[in-house]
Amino acid sequence: MKQLTTLFALLMAACLSACSTTSTISSGTSLEAGAKWALLPLTNHTDTPQAALAAEVIAEHQLRLRGVSNIAHYPATLSRDSLFEPTERRVLDEAQKWAREQGMRYGLQGDVEEWRYKVGIDGEPAVGLTLQVIDLSTGAIVWSASGAQSGWSREALSAVARKVVERLMNDMPTLQPAHGGNP
Repeated sequence: MKQLTTLFALLMAACLSACSTTSTISSGTSLEAGAKWALLPLTNHTDTPQAALAAEVIAEHQLRLRGVSNIAHYPATLSRDSLFEPTERRVLDEAQKWAREQGMRYGLQGDVEEWRYKVGIDGEPAVGLTLQVIDLSTGAIVWSASGAQSGWSREALSAVARKVVERLMNDMPTLQPAHGGNP
């Protein structure tokens, strides 16, 4: 019976791990939670309108849970998730320039690669994100993480997105993991 229980637990773990992936790269630089941070635009590479704006809100919340309280938002006029999308690279360059002018130390930016309910009978939510922290004084990427996850058919897309962002940020150097949340 014990062997059957162990086998079942291993199979469940394998099934659950197949539903998500994460990879992280860090420069080894310690990030200061007390520094000035800028929330920079995320690029929406999906067919879902305003997916990047939704991801930005979740990312900001996760930063605040980890002790980052001094966060400034890029000007709304630089949002990429508008109906009349300007050139992607120019928008990010302008947002980084704005953040440097404001005296920000770090900028959180990234990409939304997937943000949808999969087509099919169950319609599982699926999210794929890449997040990066740049040192605004040098332009160097000091931390980067990428992750994807699909959820169960009755799970909300935003719940899956929160799990992905939380898992990614748990590996951010010097920032404390969120307390009281489910992974």
